[in-house]
Amino acid sequence: MSNTAAEQATAVPRVVLTGIVKTYGGVRAIRNADLSVAPGSVHALVGENGAGKSTLIKILAGAERADAGSLQFNGEPVSIGSTTDAIGLGVQTVYQEPQLFPELSVAENVFVGRELRKGVRVDWAGQAEQMSSLLETVGLDTDIATRTVGALSIAQQQQVSIAKALAGEARVLILDEPSAILTDAEIDVLFAVIHRLTATGVSVIYISHRLDELFRIADVVTVMRDGETIATRPIGDLTVREIAELMVGGALAESRTDVEATRGDVVLDLEGLTLQGFFSDVSFRVRAGEIVGLYGLIGSGAGEIASTIYGMQRPTGGRMLIHGSPALFHRPSSAKKRGIHLLPANRSAQGSFSFQSIAFNITIGELQLLSRIRGWVERRIERDIARDFISRLSVKTPSERQPISAMSGGNAQKVVLARQLVNRPQLLVLVEPTQGVDVGAKEEIHRIIDDLASEGTAVLVVTSDLGEVLRISDRILVVRSGEIAHEFTADATQVEILAAAAGETHESGENP
Repeated sequence: MSNTAAEQATAVPRVVLTGIVKTYGGVRAIRNADLSVAPGSVHALVGENGAGKSTLIKILAGAERADAGSLQFNGEPVSIGSTTDAIGLGVQTVYQEPQLFPELSVAENVFVGRELRKGVRVDWAGQAEQMSSLLETVGLDTDIATRTVGALSIAQQQQVSIAKALAGEARVLILDEPSAILTDAEIDVLFAVIHRLTATGVSVIYISHRLDELFRIADVVTVMRDGETIATRPIGDLTVREIAELMVGGALAESRTDVEATRGDVVLDLEGLTLQGFFSDVSFRVRAGEIVGLYGLIGSGAGEIASTIYGMQRPTGGRMLIHGSPALFHRPSSAKKRGIHLLPANRSAQGSFSFQSIAFNITIGELQLLSRIRGWVERRIERDIARDFISRLSVKTPSERQPISAMSGGNAQKVVLARQLVNRPQLLVLVEPTQGVDVGAKEEIHRIIDDLASEGTAVLVVTSDLGEVLRISDRILVVRSGEIAHEFTADATQVEILAAAAGETHESGENP
């Protein structure tokens, strides 16, 4: 870790946010948030999805302006109204996905927009000297400066992003989920870089869902829940279990124990399925009439498991059986022929045709049902199918002819879901099925999923929503670092599931 707790306690905080409030369209994303970060420290910021972490960081980085509250920098009141203001104070952000130009060299990326100059000319010699120092600080060889960023690994690109932030004279470095896409060896390199930075006085705000790794790198942890700061404590005073309890309030979530599942034959059977670099040795079964929840945090590999089942990626090992017969698909169309349908997480980019009608979006996947004469779509059949699903799924719309782009998020999600049900699936894979929808729409979608299972459909729900996975699942499989870390029954608690996903390995809940 960085400077001692005693040194940090006596130092003037590098940055202080007090009583921050932020509202979007009448909804309070942040109700009352505080954050105080000491010089030369690693301050972890944690919370469930929607807790307000990202909004708070955007306010500090100048991407958003707070509606209320105050900011101080080195003990002095400041106003951050833009990213330029934040950068001027030394606040730099490195995101999970590197924000770099792949066709430019490392040096060009680091100095883009801030070239060193002698008069009107670029000071190439000065940049080369500074470049060498920056690369050494972030643990990269100096000869990498002339290589194009697109030729580097993701871990190296992240190091370049940090070098770029340091070139901007970062005094507060925000790292947003920096380890989510890194291997264990690459995480070790990242942590070494962070240690070198804090030793020079740089303050690091570290956002991560991987709670176990905080004990290797953080000095202090701030927990947010429902837009509020719940607690700020030294890392040594906490365990993984205690952080998880603070994140979820220690409450039990409503589970699906009141639903009597009628399970039939095994529809999906995975045996050691592996996709190198994403997940390995994944084995589980889903039966007809069963809802299995696949819960994982960012970078866990849960989403890649779903896409591999559907044939969007080719596995590098293991096997998959559908109704007992081997079936490793090389394309989604092959999966669909075997009765596997998938609802993607990104419905706007992957799941819908924005400017087309609701009817078009519901029926486009089953054109053979609309055509008695090859090549001709019968609009009457299209209309009847669309109206049937609008009624069955309670889609709120004046007409099946309305463009899907004009609909609310929840109703658009139900339209995309309807397309998967026109030709009833044997296995329905749902990835983040209620992401971005309101509470009412979420309950309706959950009802639809329950009904499908009761009718005998095998359902696999891939979600990072704790409440959802407990509400909807008969069984819950926790995915961590590309492996099935634990299996829970529907009566598990939020704390147990989050702790397993975040890395708790001790029954007692002690620090790793």
